[in-house]
Parts: sequence; C-alpha cells; structure tokens
Amino acid sequence: MGFLSRAIAAPQRRAVVFREAFWPELMASLRSKTGQSVTVDTALQVAGVLACVRVIAEGVAQVPLKLFQKRADGKGRDEATGDPLHWRLYRQPNDWQTSFEMRETLVAHAALAGRFVGFKNIVRGEIREILPFAPHQVEIDLDDFKRLRFKLKSDRTGEIIEVPQSAVWYVKGMSWNGWQALEPVRLAREAIGLSLATEEAHALLHANGTQSAGAWSVEGKLDAKQHKDLSAWISSNVGGENRFKPLILDRAAKFMQTQMTGVDAQHLETRNHQLYEICRGQRVMPIMIGLADKTASYASSEQMFLAHVVHTLMPWYQRIEETIDVQLIGEQKARAGMYAKFMPNALMRGASKDRADYYWKRWQMGTLSANDMRELEDENPIEGAGGDVYRVPTNTVDASEPPPDDGTTQPPEGTPPAARARRNVGRVLSARNEGRIRDASASLDEVLAELGEDETKE
Repeated sequence: MGFLSRAIAAPQRRAVVFREAFWPELMASLRSKTGQSVTVDTALQVAGVLACVRVIAEGVAQVPLKLFQKRADGKGRDEATGDPLHWRLYRQPNDWQTSFEMRETLVAHAALAGRFVGFKNIVRGEIREILPFAPHQVEIDLDDFKRLRFKLKSDRTGEIIEVPQSAVWYVKGMSWNGWQALEPVRLAREAIGLSLATEEAHALLHANGTQSAGAWSVEGKLDAKQHKDLSAWISSNVGGENRFKPLILDRAAKFMQTQMTGVDAQHLETRNHQLYEICRGQRVMPIMIGLADKTASYASSEQMFLAHVVHTLMPWYQRIEETIDVQLIGEQKARAGMYAKFMPNALMRGASKDRADYYWKRWQMGTLSANDMRELEDENPIEGAGGDVYRVPTNTVDASEPPPDDGTTQPPEGTPPAARARRNVGRVLSARNEGRIRDASASLDEVLAELGEDETKE
C-alpha cells in the first residue's frame, strides 16, 4: 500500500481541479466560441452544472445498494450479508468513505469526466477495500492484446504504476470506441461556455451598478496630459464608493451610452435557456434543479419526478449494477446467483400516502404480509404466525387446485369411517339443496306465468 497510500492522500491545495497530462494540448479545443475555457473546474462553477450533477449523484447515493444471493430452488433471494463485498458496497468501501460518499464521488466523476476508476485492494481473494482515484490520476489505454491497461499516478510524488484490468473497478459513461468514455464537459462546452460568459457579463454589469459603458464627450481638444488626467478623474469619481453619486462637469461634458442594457441583451432569458441546454446534456428534468415551468401543476410535477427516476436514475442504476456483477462479484459467483441491486423503493420515504396505498394494494393481492411491510418500514416484525400470513381474496380461484367436492364423488379406498360419514352428509345436503333450488325455480316459473296471464286479460 505504499504507493497507493501516497497516491490517494489529499494533495496540496491547487487552483485547478482537473489536470490531465494531455490537458495543455487540448486547451485550445476546450475553449468555447465565447472565449471561455471550459474544464471540469470551471464547469462546476456554473450553478446549472453543479445542480445537475448533485441531483444525479445524490439520487444514486441515497438508494441502498445491496448484494443478493438467489436461492437454490430459484424461488426467491436472500441478502448476502455473509459476503465481505456486501459490507463494502452497502456501508464502508474503505477507511475514510461511506457507501453514500463513494457513490456520490463515482457519479460526479462519471457525469463530468465520463469515467470512474476505483482500485480493488484484494487480500486472499477477497476485496478488502475500494479506493477511488480522481480522473486526472488515471491514464487508460489498450495493450497489444486489446486488454485495458490502467496507469495510476500520485499527485504528491508523480510516481506512476501500471495495474491490470482485474485490479480496478471501471465505470464509464457513453463510449464511441467501446472502452474509452466520452467526456460530457468537453461535448457540452459550448452550452457551458455561454453560461459562463453570460454570468460573467451580468456580474460585471452589476459590478458597475448596472451602469453600462459609454463615451465621455467634452468641448474642445484634449492633449495627452489632459486626456490622462480626465481618465483618472472619471475612474476615481464614477466607480467604487462614488457610484450613483451626482457628478459636476465643466466644458459641456456629456456621457453617451454605447452598450445595451441588461434588459435589451435579455440576460435572464439567455441564462435560463442555457440552464435548459445543460439539463438536456445531463438528461435531467429541469424541475429537478428548481427550473419549474409556470404552467406546471401538481399532477404534471409528479409525473416529472417519476420521469426523473425512470429516465435519469434507472440507467445509472443499471450501469453500476452490471459493472459490480462483472468486475467485483466475478463470473463464478454471478453465475451461481449472486448479484448487486439498488433498492429504489427508498425513494418513497417522503410520500407516506403513496407508500401506504402501495402496501395496501399488495396486501389485498396477497403478495405482502404484515411483517413484509414492517420490514420495509424498518420496524420489528409482529410476534407469532399472524404477521407472516398472506391473505388471498376469497373471490379468486387458483386453477392449480382441484375443484371443490360436490358430494357426488366416491371417497378413495381406506378412507376412515368418520371422514366417509362426513362425505355422505355432504352428499345428502347437496342433494337436498339441489331439490330446493329446483322447487324454487319451478315456483318462480309458475308465478311469472300467472303474471303473464293477468297482463294478457287486462
């Protein structure tokens, strides 16, 4: 752990967060058309980017991640608490992170840089800890046999070691060549750059007290010294503490505005539009970052929240689950029925009414018992057998069960006399009931016939 301890240790404070080895060569291509340089560091300074990344990262981190083992008969599953990997995924991946924190970091890396790389510290065949590396600390390429090769770099010493693919947990976003992830910040640099530019322009406008720039005009000709003195005087009397104070000018001096106002430039409309563009790039519903349409109702907002889970979070769940199955659990255990699973039902914690309705419907269908519901609510089970009963509605019939005995079938050989007598009683009662039904039907026919004759006479 000598190099790894140094590599993952907190580096000295630096101004730039993202430092790829090839970063200087790409600075020209990462400069947007607005002139703004777009990197992970500058992108996170845009409120829309930060909000989108937080929404996805917290949505993935707040859902419990557990390890399950399918039962031998293929019916049902059990939580694989006995496997050491379960604790690493569910609670503590390493000595200085919780599961929530590591998954939050995982999504932040993948959503911005396109990839997450974690080192698997394997001791005697077991994963004892998972250590995340920042994207700028990892260089990925292919060897001659088309196998991924990872080079980990220490921020403090600059030391580089090469580790095989089997030693890392590699989660990548959308890819073009199949092994190298596309960088979302780089692809969306124009939308992010325009957001940076409009925010900077708006900030400078307010720094001048929303007074736009222009030209000062005076009568007569100014020599070089007069021009210099006038410029210094304007700078000292117009800006800073003297903003909004009246000015006394001589020589018929006038101020001519030459720049559009904030209203004319439509700063707010442009900035709001860029928020929508950033949301499109991250596939986040605008309402999730506080950008709600004025026409949105409660019902439509509810559907938007549901769409966020289905279309934004579910792909992340599936992406991470599959990498865990393949890279952490391994093929042997996975084929034996072990798998990782996010539990998105935890997202229902804030909707007690919806949760109660869901439980009630499943209880009526017989798919949940009282103890199942109490377990989902983190409550202790009901003592005794009553809490584990699955109550099936009486108006449903199981086609796999034999039809009820109508009393006409003969009991099998060897049936005890008491049981045979009960069957005989059932046969007699059934015959009597059948006779009563026939008599009642005949009486009803007679009454209807008499009513028909009376109507005819009338």
